[in-house]
Amino acid sequence: MEETNKTARIQFFFRPFSADPKVQVVIFVAFLAMYLASLSGNAIIALTVQINHSLRTPMYFFLANLALLEISYTSSIAPLALANLLSMGKTPVSITGCGTQMFFFVFLGGADCVLLAVMASDRFVAICYPLRYTLIMSWPLCVGLVVGSLVLGFLLSLPLTILIFHLPFCNNNEIYHFYCDMPAVMRLACVDTRIHQTALCIISFVVLSLPLSLISVSYIFIVAAVLQIRSEGGRHRAFSTCSSHVLVVLLQYGCTSFIYLSPSSSYSPEMGRVVSVVYTFITPILNPLIYSMRNKELKDALRKALRKFFVGWFYNLFKSEHM
Repeated sequence: MEETNKTARIQFFFRPFSADPKVQVVIFVAFLAMYLASLSGNAIIALTVQINHSLRTPMYFFLANLALLEISYTSSIAPLALANLLSMGKTPVSITGCGTQMFFFVFLGGADCVLLAVMASDRFVAICYPLRYTLIMSWPLCVGLVVGSLVLGFLLSLPLTILIFHLPFCNNNEIYHFYCDMPAVMRLACVDTRIHQTALCIISFVVLSLPLSLISVSYIFIVAAVLQIRSEGGRHRAFSTCSSHVLVVLLQYGCTSFIYLSPSSSYSPEMGRVVSVVYTFITPILNPLIYSMRNKELKDALRKALRKFFVGWFYNLFKSEHM
């Protein structure tokens, strides 16, 4: 009981990237710029899909939900990370706050991975069974798949977070990271964590390998179907709708696999922190850029939406000045 009370009173701190305050300010500005770019880019994608009736299809429905997941996913990390950058790592976080951040990070990240597999399945049906696409990918099924992604993320995150935060934490309370990442937090426990590391490895394998296997199988069938298309233009259109998704999958799964599927003995806190910047800040920026650049229909919709916004803004400005 005394050990439990001692653990409950612990406050964690995050190790600064640098001991130089000026360097910390530069990193803060970079993180803030990436966070704002991620928020604006993904919000534009979600709003464009919502207001444009031509994009009311399952593919763009999943894309809009992916954008919303990316906003939530990054927002579970960024505010505390930015506060710690400015305070040189002196902003404390309670064990409850750390556990809450870890839960939402794993929950949203897991749902993100599952949703990418759902999007691959959607492309498989669209290309391999085009005449039955609207019948198979009905709106109740699409909504159910999105909800299912969230439920799976929740079911994977909750037990793992509870397991880790039942560990006793003793004197060392400095996390070698910029958020409450599981491998970094487990290194602070004052007991043997091999069972917890095994649980993390198993759950990470399930979250990463099973959706990735589904994605791989989907794209094997997709490539086989596309190669049978006689029209060069048809092949190009089919590949262009899939290539953006493949790029996002490679970025997301590559970085997370490096962190969560590497043996604990080879885990490097410094390298883990650097790689984590990629999938928590950089990848959410690249997702809307990749999709908007590789998808002509979405690019045209974005261009029309921005043109309509600026024309309306200038019209209202001109009208207010001449009243």
